[in-house]
Amino acid sequence: MKKSASFYLSHMGIACSLGQGQKEIAKNLFAPTRFPFPKTRTLFSGKQVPVGELPFDLPDLPQACAAFESRNNRLLKLVLDEIATDIRKAKKRYGTKRIALVLATSTSGMFEGERAFAEKFKTNRWPKAFDYRQQETAAPSLFAAHYLGIEGPAYTISTACSAGSKALLSAKRLLESDLCDVVICGGVDTLCDLTLNGFDSLELISKAPCNPFDQNRDGITIGEGAAVFLLSKDPAFVTENSNKNPVVLFGGGESSDAYHISSPDPKGIGAEKAINRALKEADLMPKDIAYINLHGTGTPLNDAMESACINRLFGSSTPCSSTKALTGHTLGASGALEAGFCGFA
Repeated sequence: MKKSASFYLSHMGIACSLGQGQKEIAKNLFAPTRFPFPKTRTLFSGKQVPVGELPFDLPDLPQACAAFESRNNRLLKLVLDEIATDIRKAKKRYGTKRIALVLATSTSGMFEGERAFAEKFKTNRWPKAFDYRQQETAAPSLFAAHYLGIEGPAYTISTACSAGSKALLSAKRLLESDLCDVVICGGVDTLCDLTLNGFDSLELISKAPCNPFDQNRDGITIGEGAAVFLLSKDPAFVTENSNKNPVVLFGGGESSDAYHISSPDPKGIGAEKAINRALKEADLMPKDIAYINLHGTGTPLNDAMESACINRLFGSSTPCSSTKALTGHTLGASGALEAGFCGFA
């Protein structure tokens, strides 16, 4: 049987409430004391809750990209710029038509839409600078393709919390189909009122920083962040600058249990199927896994489901944790962000 190709995530740009760039985030991720959430937001219900807000200002977009103006795209630009040199090398090596883009988001430009609607409500006029395309789900990939001069397939995935992980797997399928030679993939999400108050209406927001898997856990802390990678199956390209950029070899699996719109199957059957498929594709056994980064939202239902599923598959000896206690739940970006964290190990 012909051995399947290896797929590598490399050349990472990353930012979240822990900071910007691999060095700063790794330092705060592994700090001996818990990194706090210094920022708070007041919700429509009157609750004041912590949020995993970025601790730095975001760069402006170039004038040529003014039509794509949004906080989400400015964060995306920040992490893309971290791997700009490697993207230029990929363009030179493969050509712009053989590079694809697959990005994930949940909020896109909702923040700009909220501000525009508030002004419309007050004045009965939309702001002159507002463009509906700012808040469309497709905006991150359209902006990135324009900003980087990429001409290959470019699209955005928005499947709530799974989107960041699905973007990586979708990128892998593009390579398997020989539609491209390298894929810029990952996820980006920024804070907005709709998300915060939406989760609050579901009674899922914690009043204190979230405590995943703690017996006193009571909900989610919402955060923002982004992570982008170059995905390739060309070892020669992957090893360039590998001393500066974590390289992650991965296999993946997907499932859909269609159990409930906002709650997981209590038994975790769908998660178990996805994990088994990922192990099979990576040609690994449960005993080969040294660490598991769990979804770990801090809600009673999610954490109970994950605990049961992981215990069935891996027993009680494999180290597990949730980094959402340090970053907040970054929604559509979380799968990509946490894949990046695993590259620090």
